[in-house]
Order: sequence, then C-alpha cells, then structure tokens
Amino acid sequence: MYGFSAVLSSNELETLNKIDGFVSAYQDRTATLDTTHTFEFLSLDSPSGLWHASNFGEDIIVGVIDSGVWPESQSFKDDGMTKKIPSKWKGACEDGQEFNASMCNFKLIGARYFNKGVIASNPNVTIIMNSARDSVGHGTHTSSTVAGNYVNGASYFGYAKGVATGIAPKARLAIYKVNWEEGLLASDVLAGMDQAIVDGVDVISISMGFDDVPLYEDPIAIASFAAMEKGIVVSSSAGNLGPYLGTLHNGIPWLITVAAGTIDRTFGTLVLGNGKNIIGWTLFASNATLVENLPLVYNKNLSSCNSARLLSRVNKQVVILCDDESMSNSKSVSEQINVVAETGVLGAVFVSDNPDLIDSRHLYSPIIVIKPKDAKSVINYAKRHKNPTASIRFQQTYVGIKPAPVAAHYTSRGPSHSFPWILKPDILAPGSRVLAAYVPNKPSARIGTNLFLSSDYNFMTGTSMACPHASGVAALLKSAHPQWSAAAIRSALITTANPMDNTRNPIKDSAYPSQHASPLAIGAGEIDPNKAMNPGLIYDVTPQDYVNFLCGLKFTKNQILTITRSSSYDCENPSLDLNYPSFIDFYSSKTRSQVRKFKRTVTNVGDGAATYKAKVTHPKGCLVTVSPDILSFSYRNEKQSFYIVIKYVMYKKENVSFGDLVWIEDGGAHTVRSPILVASSEMI
Repeated sequence: MYGFSAVLSSNELETLNKIDGFVSAYQDRTATLDTTHTFEFLSLDSPSGLWHASNFGEDIIVGVIDSGVWPESQSFKDDGMTKKIPSKWKGACEDGQEFNASMCNFKLIGARYFNKGVIASNPNVTIIMNSARDSVGHGTHTSSTVAGNYVNGASYFGYAKGVATGIAPKARLAIYKVNWEEGLLASDVLAGMDQAIVDGVDVISISMGFDDVPLYEDPIAIASFAAMEKGIVVSSSAGNLGPYLGTLHNGIPWLITVAAGTIDRTFGTLVLGNGKNIIGWTLFASNATLVENLPLVYNKNLSSCNSARLLSRVNKQVVILCDDESMSNSKSVSEQINVVAETGVLGAVFVSDNPDLIDSRHLYSPIIVIKPKDAKSVINYAKRHKNPTASIRFQQTYVGIKPAPVAAHYTSRGPSHSFPWILKPDILAPGSRVLAAYVPNKPSARIGTNLFLSSDYNFMTGTSMACPHASGVAALLKSAHPQWSAAAIRSALITTANPMDNTRNPIKDSAYPSQHASPLAIGAGEIDPNKAMNPGLIYDVTPQDYVNFLCGLKFTKNQILTITRSSSYDCENPSLDLNYPSFIDFYSSKTRSQVRKFKRTVTNVGDGAATYKAKVTHPKGCLVTVSPDILSFSYRNEKQSFYIVIKYVMYKKENVSFGDLVWIEDGGAHTVRSPILVASSEMI
C-alpha cells in the first residue's frame, strides 16, 4: 500500500506512529485552482509541424485532475476517433448522480470521482453533484483545451467564432473529479492522481496547487513522483498570485510548471465620429447596435467615474469616457465599471493596460476597454470637437495584435518558497481569455441586472488555462517520441521555448510594461511545439537523480520515503546538482563575490553526428564560463557532459539578473537554450 487517508484523533495518530512501517502523516489541506485560436497562435496547424508528426496525439491518454466534465459537450464527441481503445487502458467510467457509464465514448474513455476527503472534513456536507459531472465549468474547460475534438461554429456569443479544438485533438481523455463546490482536499487529489497512474494514462494535467507546502506534504509532488517513475508526464499550473515574486506553487522538480501569457487576439472596436477606429476589448454578450453615434462625454468631474450620484445627472443616451490618472490599476477600473452600470448610462469607455485583470463578469453593460496610449486621441477628439460622438462595435474579433505573448499580470512568479533550488516556472503558455467548452447550465454572461445567459463555450483566464496547453503539447510529443522520458519531454519544451514575442523583441511583463519578463515570470519562454519535436539535445533525469538531489539538500530518510513511497532508493551519491535544462543561483549579502559550478549532461537526439558551440548571454553582474564550449557527437543518443561556472561579483539587495546559455549546432539546424537566473538569497 502506498498510503491512505483517514480520520484520526490525536491519540489514534500517536498509536499509528508507533507501528512498524509507519513513515509519516500530514494533515489534509485545501488546494487552489488556477483558473480558438491558440492552436494557430502556437503554429500547430503548420503542414510540417507536430500535429501531423504525432497524428494529432492519436491514442495518447490524458488524465485531467479537475472538477469533472460535461460529457454532452460537442468537444467530447468521438467523431474521427479510432474505435479501439489502447490495451494499456485499465480505467473505468463510473456511474453517479446525473452521470452514467454510457456517457463515455472513444474520446471520453474514463470518468471517476473522489470526495472522501471533502466528506471527512465536513461530515454534514451534502454533495451537490455526486458524480464525475462538472458543476463548476473549470474541468470541462481544461479538458477540452487539452484534447477536445473539432467543433465548428464555436463561439462566446459571437466572439472568436470558428473551429474549436484541443491541442491534442485525437488524444483520449480520462477525467478524475477531485474539485468540488464543497471543497478541494489534498487526500482527494492524491487519490485521483494515484488512480490515473494505475489506470494507464500517458499524461496528467492538473490545474491546481498547494501553496507553501514542503514536497513531502504535497500530494501533487508525491503522486507526480510515482507518475514520473512510470514515464507519465505531469503538467501543472504555476498559480494566479502574481505579479509578486515567490508566489509560485508546483515548484516541483519532476513535473512541468506552466506560467500564463496573453495571445494575439482581442474583441470590439470604438468608432469615433471623426472616423477613427480604435481596437479595444469587450465581451458584452449582445450584437445589438445599442451604442451608435451617441454623444461622447468627457470632463474631469464626470470622467473619474467614481460617483454614481454625479453620473446619475447625465443624459443616459451618451457614451461616457472614464479616465482618471489616479485610476491606474485594473481593480479601480472594475470599480468604475460597477459605478457606471448602476447609473444606466448607455455606453462607456474605460482605460486599462491590463484588461486581463478585469473580470469578464463585470462586462454586463455596453462598454469597451482601451489602452492608455489610445485614450489620448479619444480625449483630444472629445475636447476639440463641438459635438463629439462615438459608437461601440460588439462581436468583432481581431487577431495579430502586438505585442504577444506578454507575461500575464496574474501569473505567479518564482522562485518557489517550498523548493527554490530549481528555476520555476519552466515555460509560458496561452492563459488569457482562452475559449473552450463550458457547462451550459451555469450562467457565463449577464446583460443588465437581471438577464443571465449561458453558453456551451466560455472564455476563462488563468494559469489553469495555460497548463492544459502544455499538457496537450506533451501528449503530442509523447506520441511522436514514445521512448522519451518525462524529463526528456520537459527538456524539449524548455530548450526550444521562445523568449521573443511577435515583434521579435524579448517578451514583456504586463505588470512592469517597460521591462522584459524574467525567467521567474515566463521560465524559458513561450512553448514552441514544432521546435520541441526536434530539440537536438535533451537533458535527461532518472528517478535516482531526483533522490540524489533531495539527499544533497538534506531531506531526511523519512521525508524521501514519503515522497517516493519506495525503499529502493538510497542516498549513496547525494548531489547539489540536478541535470535540469535551466540554471538558478542565489547569492548572499555576506559576500561580495560568489562562484557556483554546475555539471550538465546532454543527449544527442538529432539524426546523427553533430557539433555544438556554446554561446552565453551573461546575467548583469556575472561572468559565466562553459567548459568545454564545443560538444561533438558521433552518433544519435550519445551523451556529452559540460560544466558551467557562474561568478557573481556585484551584490545588490533584491536584484534579479538573467541571461542564457545556448548550444548552437554547426549550420544552425538546432539551438538549445537554457535560461540562467541569479538573485539575492533574501528572496527565499
């Protein structure tokens, strides 16, 4: 038996502690959730790309640990799926409330639910939907993102209308419901993940996490270690507590930690009376021409939009421009939106650099959000024309918006407080305003105060949405390279990730618009599925390597046993180094100079003989040397080792500096990039 959950008194726990074979016990915990054009944005539709090489992820089984599934969604139909489920599948489709086994098919091959932890924590609780059926929407959204089938004409009330598809549209789905309206407990998460491993999944996608929990008490860390041992890739979300440093969860070295970025799409247009069109952002659920050539109102008193009393005196048949320099954050903009909605003003324009922070549920009146740089021309027009007018066009979709991606304001930043010795997050993936399947019995839009609307597809934002994008790409890679380990797949994603946006400049950070995003926000950069298919070199890691790392960090025997749930590992070769495809080092205020040496081993997964030369971008205040700086391979799967030495010579409190190491193949066929980050130890 790996472990179990139980309700114990303190005396019973003390008795259990004395039994031979007892390893450890930890209190049940609550977790937090991290809540279609993205496949095009990631270039998966390229004729020579990963989609075709992997046959769209055919017969890879993805286990989704979440809030269940809405099985009737068109995203889970099995059209085009082969009618023979892989023999490795040992799972089941469980009957339950408003859910029976016949609802599964050749796409949705499994559905189970786990709530003993929730019930034990509150014996008087009544489970609202005691089955694998989703009553929240989160699990349906993430499941369809990772492996939903093709659906024509999907949209959110006309926005983003087109073909919806998951990242791995021919992969199979197995659903493990552990997230309930009544709570989300560690024991249920562990039970669900363990069952997914036993059932025979290839990839686990888990868009939730436990904050500031040591690895030996984190069910995701414990279960994902067992998954990694069996070659199962685990992809997890970084959390939504940004933009502050040190807020990341799932900083676990044997899984993939995914941050969230924007995509190049927006909705709606503001049209001024002088003919000027300004692309903005709105998701108002109506196509009615409610706001057409109305007077545009702007003055200092009214346009602060913080007083319902003042705005109530205004003619309702106007467009009010809400712009106040003191309203510089999106929380204040949300407050402005609520004030305007109270007054019944027909149309409004708001100003924000961070529309992702504005809850789309606030968009229940005819409004649009524009950027500050565009607001200047609107203000000038309103001031200089005697009778300025404006119109708002809804249900319009624009792609190719620049710059994109941008590190989302909300995405949690590393380092992980519970495990800061590995650079996390690993990669960035689309997480903002992602369209995917939703539960149709739950309102997803509102018009005015009383009209609530539902939709089969909904926009959601968060690292929860970024995670299934990476999970889907991992499924495609698993199909294209079935012999690769979980670490090899993660390595391919990291070393081929793109640190540049669609303007060919370094990815920016939406929380700090003038700055380039650091690896603590974006990891190595935006996932590039097609390049990950052929990374050139990989950094592989064995289960014993991870244990050696834990030993080097002075984890106790019992702590390691709790994580591995196996006595077959030893601490004969403890190491403070792990063969990870990135580098992080912390310097102390007690010294003005510090040297750290890393050893790495890479495996040539190219076609044959190859030679690579190292190119280093030095973090500010650092000198980085690589030895040897040329790696020559004679054959496929040959391994070569190198050392990288980081010398930090400039102490500055709370300074974060970053660069990279890139191995460039002769002729440029492959570039293998690893981020380097150096920071003050005071951060941890």
